[in-house]
Amino acid sequence: MMTPFLANARALLFSSVIGLIFGLFGHVNAQPLPPTELSVVGGLSSRLSYIDVERPFWTRTLPERSKASVAVQIKGFDEMGLKGQELLRLMSQGVIEFGVVPLSYYAPTIPVLEAIDIAGLATDAKTARDIANAFTPVLSHHFESVNQVKLLGIAPYGAQIFFCQAEVRSLADLRGLTIRTITRTQAELVEALGAKSVSMPFKEVFQALEKKSIHCAIAGATTGFNAKWYAVSTHLYALPVGWNQEVHAVNLKAWEKLPEPMQVFLESNLKDLIDKLWLFSEKSNQRGIECNTGSKECLSVPRGQMTLVQPTQADLALIKRLSTQKVLTKWAERCSDACVTDYNQTIGKLLKNSVKK
Repeated sequence: MMTPFLANARALLFSSVIGLIFGLFGHVNAQPLPPTELSVVGGLSSRLSYIDVERPFWTRTLPERSKASVAVQIKGFDEMGLKGQELLRLMSQGVIEFGVVPLSYYAPTIPVLEAIDIAGLATDAKTARDIANAFTPVLSHHFESVNQVKLLGIAPYGAQIFFCQAEVRSLADLRGLTIRTITRTQAELVEALGAKSVSMPFKEVFQALEKKSIHCAIAGATTGFNAKWYAVSTHLYALPVGWNQEVHAVNLKAWEKLPEPMQVFLESNLKDLIDKLWLFSEKSNQRGIECNTGSKECLSVPRGQMTLVQPTQADLALIKRLSTQKVLTKWAERCSDACVTDYNQTIGKLLKNSVKK
């Protein structure tokens, strides 16, 4: 049975879509948008997704499309001296109006936020996005009711794959290895594979791989390349076990103060931003793989010389089974009854699986 808040969320989503369609239809001959200044706290300023997609969208695309009606001030949260763990609180309080919230900072203590990035459920970008879309009504309700924040979109930083300084040709080779993981469900997945999971700050990974105190580390292909992990790793096992999802959102009161035409304009354009971020994530992952493995397609110098290992169909089948039977079950134990029901009615239907509390 559909929970009340999921039913209400879907109804609200439907009405929003209808309103958006009619709003866009009527916008052709509408009056110019009212002059509006927006304040945005973006993602990490060093990330290429921020530099190449996010910041230009706010500072160039929106002003151009609004015919200079919209002016935006944006800085990455690290440029403002903020920590990822405090972003949602500051957005709830209205200190941050528009912003990006990496879910990895909050998922460890809020199980419902883990649902869209349970390790191993999505081994390709399309499935990862379908999962995020399916669960969006649930997350929208959560953020609005608990945090007074409106969800505007979900995008990934990138596929999370394995950098190993041991020979890894398949999932079976991970057994017995020590692997640095990022999220709890990643840890549960590698442990289900017979490996040992360790948590470690990003800045310590290079030395740990170099000293062989760990055998593998999970990260985005480009992130690992920029950190020069290719210098202390030999095998790049390109099986995505996570996507490092980020929420683009706005303080609810700040949103409600905006005129309706501006809300319609922003929602339609933010959809474009989310599309571009998903596409950029895929391209970034491919570029990172090329550069770590020394492909001539990589324009960066120096390039790595890692051995690229693609997952076999047997690997994909095994990861799906372990993720569904082991990882998903453990996640359900720490999430509420309603949370599990909502999973089954959304992501579960999409993936044709279900989980019991």
